Amino acid sequence: MSEVLSTPHPEVRANSRIGHYLRWLADERGLAFEDYPALHRWSITDLPGFWSSIWEYFEVKSHVPPTAVLGRRTMPGAEWFPGSTLNYAEHAVGRGADTDRVAVVARSQTRPDIELTYGDLRDQVSRVRAGLRKLGVGRGDRVVAYLPNIPETLVAFLATASLGAVWAVCAPEFGARSVIDRFGQLEPKVLLTVGGYRFGVREVDKAADVTELVAGLPTLDHVVSVPYGPFSADGTPTWDDLVAEEPDEGFEPVPFDHPLFVLFTSGTTGKPKAITHKHGGILLEQLKNHALSWDLGRDDRMLWFTTTAWMLWHALVGALLLRASIVMIDGDPAHPDLRGLWRLAEETGTSVLGAGPPYLMACRKAGIHPGADFRLPRLRQLSVAGSPLSVEGYHWIREQFGDRVLLNVGSGGTDVCTGVVQGSPWQPVWAGEISGPCLGVAAQAFDPQGEPVVGELGELVITQPMPSMPLGFWGDEDGSRYAATYFTDFPGVWRFGDWVRFAAEGHCVIAGRSDATLNRGGVRLGTADFYAVVEEFAEIEDSLIVHLEDSEGGAGELLLFVKATGTLDDGLRERLKAALRAQLSPRHVPDQIAEVPLVPRNRTGKKLEVPAKRILLGARTEDVASRDVLADPGSLDFFTTWRRP
Repeated sequence: MSEVLSTPHPEVRANSRIGHYLRWLADERGLAFEDYPALHRWSITDLPGFWSSIWEYFEVKSHVPPTAVLGRRTMPGAEWFPGSTLNYAEHAVGRGADTDRVAVVARSQTRPDIELTYGDLRDQVSRVRAGLRKLGVGRGDRVVAYLPNIPETLVAFLATASLGAVWAVCAPEFGARSVIDRFGQLEPKVLLTVGGYRFGVREVDKAADVTELVAGLPTLDHVVSVPYGPFSADGTPTWDDLVAEEPDEGFEPVPFDHPLFVLFTSGTTGKPKAITHKHGGILLEQLKNHALSWDLGRDDRMLWFTTTAWMLWHALVGALLLRASIVMIDGDPAHPDLRGLWRLAEETGTSVLGAGPPYLMACRKAGIHPGADFRLPRLRQLSVAGSPLSVEGYHWIREQFGDRVLLNVGSGGTDVCTGVVQGSPWQPVWAGEISGPCLGVAAQAFDPQGEPVVGELGELVITQPMPSMPLGFWGDEDGSRYAATYFTDFPGVWRFGDWVRFAAEGHCVIAGRSDATLNRGGVRLGTADFYAVVEEFAEIEDSLIVHLEDSEGGAGELLLFVKATGTLDDGLRERLKAALRAQLSPRHVPDQIAEVPLVPRNRTGKKLEVPAKRILLGARTEDVASRDVLADPGSLDFFTTWRRP
C-alpha cells in the first residue's frame, strides 16, 4: 500500500506559480480544474489549447507569429508553431529591466568567487556575440566548448544562440578521444577551451588533451583560450579578446525548429548519439517545467550541482528564463566533506536545491542533519533526479525539513531534455514514488503487445508529441537512426527506455532501464527494487545487480555485487538474501553475492548494469564503454577479471 507523505498546501492556488497559472486559465480561457489529474488530462488531450496557453501565459516573444499551434501531430515529425520565429537567448537575457539583480553566483575550486547581475550578463553576452561574429560565426555554424560549469560557458552558450549558431559542450574531465567522438560529428567552426581545473585538492592539467582535441577537429577555424586559474590553453583569440569587443545586442530570429544545442548520450551502449534540440521546444518546455513544477520565479535562487556534460546544466541555465538566479559550481561538491553542498546552499540563500539520491543517502548514512545543522530559511523545494530515491530517503528528507520543503522527485532524460514524471506544489508526495506525469507529457506503461498497463511494470512510453522532442540526431539525414531508437517497438509511440509502474492515481515507480530489467522465469524484475532493499543495510555502501540469461530459456544466473563498508562474510550474505526474499520475493534472491571495489556509474551517477553484464558475457571493455564516460575510469575493470567461485 503506497503511503502519502504529504499533500498539497491549502494555499497552493494562492501562493504558487501553478496556482497563478490556474487563475490565468480561468480568467483568460474560462477553464477550471478541480485537481492536478484533471489539469494533466487536459494538457495531453487538448495539445493546441495547452501549449498555446504556455506560449501566451509566459508571453513568448515571436518576431513572426505562428500560423498554427500544431501543424502535424505525427510522431516522429510533429510540427509545432509553424511559421514562427524567435530566439532562446533573447528570452534568457534580452528582455526586462533586471539590470541590477543578481543572475549568477559562481563558486569554483580553481579561482575566486564571481557574481554577475543581469546587466553584467547581458553586456558579456552582447560582447561575446560580437566577438564570435568577428570570427565568422553565423546562423547554423557550430560552436563547441571544452569548458566546466563557469560563467564563461553560460555567456558563450547564450552568445552562440543569439546568432542562430548551434552549441555543444563537453566537460573537461572527458578525455580527448571521447570529445572528438562527440564534437567530430558536428564539424565545428570554433572551439572554446580551458587548459585545466582543480577538483578538490587535485590539479588536472588538460593541455595535452586540448592539443589532441584540436588536431582531431580539422574543421576548426579558431580556438578560443579561456583563462582559468593558473591554467591556460593555446588559442587565439583569448576570452578577454572576445569580451573586449563593442557590444552587439541583437538576437537572430530563427524558426521554432531551428537547432539550439546538441546533447550527447553517454556512449555506454554504443557511439554517442548527437541529439539536436530546438530553440522553441526547449524554450516552451523550460518555461513550463521550471515554473509549474519547480515553482521558480524571479525571487528564487536555484542550486543544482551538475557538470556541463549533463542535460541538467541546460536545465539550470533555463532558470534565467524566469528571472531567477542560479548557482554555478565547478569542483568536487563533497570537498572537503559531504556537508559542502548544504553549506553552499546556506551561504547562497538557495530556495530550490537539486541533488542526486546517492548524495542524499550518503548524507543520511553519515548522520548529517541538514535541517538542523544549516540555516536554510529560504529553501522550499528539494528536487531530486538521476536515479530512484528509496522510501527511507523520502522519510529522511521529511524528518529534516517537515512540510516546509517540498520533495520533488523526478525522472526524465537527455532525449527530451526535461522531466517526464515528477512532482509539483499541486501534487501529493508518495513515499518511494514519483508524483506523476508532467504537464503536457502523455506518459504511460505499455506491455510487450503495446497495451497500456496499470499497477504492473511496463515500458515507459509517451503517446503524444511534445515540443521538446528533438529535431533528430545530427547527421541522421533521413531520420532512420532516430526512428529506430524510439519508435521501432511501438510505431507512432515514443519508447523511453525505462521500466515503470503507474498506480491508478498516477503516481509511479521507475524500476530502472528496461534494457537492464531482469527476467527470471518469465517474471520481469526492476533493478531499483533490489537497490532499495540492499542499500538500506548499514554494511552496504553501494550495489549492482546483473542477470545473465539462460540461452535455453531457464532462470539464468542472478548476480549481486556489493561494495561493503566492512567485511562481506557469509552471515551478511544470508541476511541480504533473507531481506530480499521477505521484502520482495524468492525470485529476487541472487544466486551469488560478490564484493566489488567500486560500482560502475556514468558521470551523471547512473549505475551501469548493462555494460557490466556485457563484459561478464565476454565483451571487451573498450567495446562496451569509453572510460571517459565513467565516473571512475577503472570501475569496469573488476568485471573483466572476475570469475565465478
